[in-house]
Parts: sequence; structure tokens; C-alpha cells
Amino acid sequence: MNGEGSESLSKTTKSILSKYGIRLNKNLGQNYLIDVNKRNQIINFADISKEDTVLEIGSGIGTLTIELAKKAKKVIAIEQDSNICEILNQRLKNEKIDNVELINEDALKIEFPKFNKIVSNLPYQISSPITFKFLDYDFDLAVLMYQKEFAQRMNGEVGSKNYSRLAAMLYFKCDVDKLTDVSCESFIPKPKVDSMVISLTPKESGLDSEDFEAYSKFTKALFQHRNKKIRNALIDSRHIVSNLDKKEMKKRLNAIDNEPLLDYLTKRVIVLTPEEILLISKELNPIFND
Repeated sequence: MNGEGSESLSKTTKSILSKYGIRLNKNLGQNYLIDVNKRNQIINFADISKEDTVLEIGSGIGTLTIELAKKAKKVIAIEQDSNICEILNQRLKNEKIDNVELINEDALKIEFPKFNKIVSNLPYQISSPITFKFLDYDFDLAVLMYQKEFAQRMNGEVGSKNYSRLAAMLYFKCDVDKLTDVSCESFIPKPKVDSMVISLTPKESGLDSEDFEAYSKFTKALFQHRNKKIRNALIDSRHIVSNLDKKEMKKRLNAIDNEPLLDYLTKRVIVLTPEEILLISKELNPIFND
């Protein structure tokens, strides 16, 4: 790491934004980290080596990008704002950094080039869809910063207010670990809430792709109605799990004579463990899609 202090990082960031006449848009999640200690901590958590290709979503003016590039084999930096992208491109030239592939695109709409680690201060408004997208890729480790409330939902316990579709999906895919809190004072412009850095470490689920696809569909359908009973939630979100109309869906549910499965159908979504949702999806998917 260079010897840059927090005051220096804050000054550098403000100076660059002022030089190019950039006004950051909080509505686009443009909150730039100005705490050098937290930046260094995030990079250290990722344990970057010259073997690593790092994906960064929402690279901004390069607060993380430039330091990542000094440690990694390659950084794939994706930034949607074309003006910000051009500033980062110029900074990389000035620093004579040539191992960054800068992509000026919407991260939700493109296929990612090959990478093995993810390190990002994510734009808050895409936290959920981008995290689901990460689950479609193979990687070794992700170190990600989210709004604190969102991060807490990633590890929500069954039955709690933080239990979410995201927690249920991550359960079979990754170990989720809290690494550090980050105060709202560590950003410009200052967001209204604090943040949290978490790590995602992929794990072997033992599920084949067909079972996980069914689990994914049922999880999405159920958590749209997390306080309803399973039966009613599935009827209301039937378009996600099948092509059946409401009448036919009810008919097939009424024809079930499996007592344990019938018992599950009377429970509320929020009290079911991921294993129980998996069991239900395995039982009901063929019934809804024969």
C-alpha cells in the first residue's frame, strides 16, 4: 500500500471530482469511500495475489481499482457512468497501470469476463440483482460492501425479520461472513445509513443444476409472500413455478395425499428452512410441471 492517509484520500477524491465538474448522484449509488483504512482493510480481506483476476462492480474513479491493480494479475472494472469511466481511464494512464480492463457498461446486462475474485463497493440500488447474478458464476472469494441492513438480510435466521429470499439462496451457495462495519462518515456524499463489508465463500451444495433451478424458482415464488402460508403463496406466484392457471393449480394441490407435504403447505413461508423449501420444490415441481 502507499502511505496515503484518510485526509489525503478524501482530498484526492474531492479534487478529482472538482477538476472534472462531477456531481455525484446518491440515487445512482455514487457514494465514494474516502476512509483509507477501510479501503486497505477491504483489499487485505481479499488476500489478492499476482495469480488473481479481480472483478470490481461500480469502480467509480478508482479508489479500490488502482490499489487492487497493484496487487492482482488483472482487474476487470465495470462502471456504467461514461464520464466517471473516462476519469478512471485517465487516472490509470497517469499511474501507468496497464492491467485493468475497464468496461463502460451496465453490470446487470453483460456477461462478465473470466475472474476468480470479486471486490466491490457495490452501488446500493443494484445490491440484490447483482448478488443473484454473482451466484451464476464460479469464483473463489467475494469481498463486498453493502448497506448494513441489506447485508444483515444475507444471513437472516429462519423466522426472523431478516430471513429473506437472498438468505435462502445463499444458504446452498456460499458461506456468508461479516468482516467489518463502515460508518456513513466514510463516504462522500454521506449516505443516510452505515455499511457492512461481508465475504462470500462458495461451498459445494451437493445439488445438481436441475434441483437448484427448481429450488431457485420456488424460493422466488414463496418469498414474494413471506408471511403467507405455503399453499397460498404458491397459488399467488404460480406463474414463477409453472404454466398452470389458478384453477388447475388448486386442483393439483387438492389431489396431494402425501401427509408430510400437506403439513408443509399449511405453514408460513418465513418458518421454513432452506432444506424444507428444497424438499417442497423437489416434491411439487413434477406435480406442477408434468
